Amino acid sequence: MRSPISIAIITRNEERNIRACLESVKWADEVVVCDSGSVDRTLAIAAEYGARTFQDEWRGFAGHKNLAVERACHPWILVLDADERVTPALQQQIEAVLADPTALDGYLISRRNYFLGRWMRGCGWSPDETIRLFRRGRGRFGERAVHETVAVDGRVGRLAEPLEHFTYDSISAFLQRMDRYSTLAAEELQRAGRSAHWWDVAGRPTWTLFRMWLLQGGWREGWRGLVLCGLYGCYTFAKYAKLWELNRADRHA
Repeated sequence: MRSPISIAIITRNEERNIRACLESVKWADEVVVCDSGSVDRTLAIAAEYGARTFQDEWRGFAGHKNLAVERACHPWILVLDADERVTPALQQQIEAVLADPTALDGYLISRRNYFLGRWMRGCGWSPDETIRLFRRGRGRFGERAVHETVAVDGRVGRLAEPLEHFTYDSISAFLQRMDRYSTLAAEELQRAGRSAHWWDVAGRPTWTLFRMWLLQGGWREGWRGLVLCGLYGCYTFAKYAKLWELNRADRHA
């Protein structure tokens, strides 16, 4: 016998992704989908799979994920994004944890990140470890505007099999998300009392491109690596340019 598990997912207009995600966790005992205003068929598809669905005003990435975690009923929780998939091999490892009376309190899972249809081993995208599996009541997302992570009260281990993450299937998808994420990141820096100087706006994007392309092996990924490194340089530029804009608005308020 194993302990039951809940899957916690947040969504907004994820019609293209949610079905494959839910297919990969049909073995789970419960799926909780917390939506923040989808106008497509996201919730209808989730209902087809028997998920418990909710719609709430957006609380931020960490806040909305914590809401999904709080609504989960079972002793173990696996948090997923709609563009992620649990492989059969990873499922077996999770099932082994659920059946183990000596299991730890949380587990790191590496993500196999795909860009334009290809698994990216370079550019600093691998290994990409994050805590996603934890005992109910032991894990919670820290309150960050973006790139939120789980803190576990207890012992943390590591699963060997990766979670598949099909992010950015087009350059347009990256650019659309970049605008949102760079705004959130700039606002977070401003709240932390940071200021943007000319060397931040000019130097940090260059360093990002250099680090990802040369030091983190982006050159091994061919043209996809070059495009991804360039896009991250653009993201870094946008983040610090927006921080400069926020600092300027404060000075003239």
